[in-house]
Amino acid sequence: MDDKCLALDLGGTKLLIGIADREGQIIFSRRYPSMLAKGWSQREIADHMLACLDDFVPAAPMDDVTCVGAGVVGRVDDENGRWLEIEPGRCETVELAGLLSRKTQLPAFIDNDVRCALRAERALGYGKGLDDFIYINIGTGIGAALVTGGQAVRGHSFNAGEVGHVAVDIFGNVRCPCGRNGCVEAIASGAGLDRRARTLKRYFPKTRLCLPEGSRVSAKEIFDLAEAGDTLCTRLMQDAVKAIAALIMNLAWVSDPEMVVMGGGVVSDRRMLDGILSSLNPGSMRFAAGGVRLSALDPELTGLVGAAMRGFGMP
Repeated sequence: MDDKCLALDLGGTKLLIGIADREGQIIFSRRYPSMLAKGWSQREIADHMLACLDDFVPAAPMDDVTCVGAGVVGRVDDENGRWLEIEPGRCETVELAGLLSRKTQLPAFIDNDVRCALRAERALGYGKGLDDFIYINIGTGIGAALVTGGQAVRGHSFNAGEVGHVAVDIFGNVRCPCGRNGCVEAIASGAGLDRRARTLKRYFPKTRLCLPEGSRVSAKEIFDLAEAGDTLCTRLMQDAVKAIAALIMNLAWVSDPEMVVMGGGVVSDRRMLDGILSSLNPGSMRFAAGGVRLSALDPELTGLVGAAMRGFGMP
């Protein structure tokens, strides 16, 4: 079939809208600002998504577009098309699939952004043909999607996979916004690296890391400076590597995967990979025959491709 999907990928730093085919090829796309970090409500963000469609659709090649797929941050009732929550404190059920369908006059389907990325990995990446594997996305936040027995785990409240709040340093003093100490997201996510840099900088007066006002420092800048020997950035990177490795081992003990695939902007920097692999305990990973791999898919487009797969009806 040569039908196309109008796909939307809402992340922590961007809203990406595009046209994709069933092979995952992005035919046309545009990037818009994400309003998640500005504290907007779900309804306000949904309205912003619809407004961005007003800009996108007239310029896009809409011939043969037969459906809409969207991936969004937070809890999603994908069967009923409801966006339930961005995070605790921002809970406002939005009938997002219905809004998108009425806007475009096309059938629309939604899911959590990481589960959408999982679809891309299952359709086109290392997860193809695997019945038991884990996809971990490490970007602004940290989330995972687990496949067991060929089925993606969603959970009773559609909250399965929120592994960013798995504690990997329970005796440390890294406070997470969720209220716990030592959560992996507080140590190794893009937002966590920024917060830790701001907390620790006063103890490293010779650091060359500049912390911008009104925006996050990039993980790439931290890794660049760590490579150059900056002690603060070396500490941040080493702690992030150990935290991610601990998360992988914890999840491996829980779900017994054949393979673990990592994606997302932070971990797509391959300088992290060797450190993570060397920090894994062979005993913990002995049954993961496929090993731990960095996704071969484009981290900028994985979520968008996965949203299209959701639109095409991939479970």
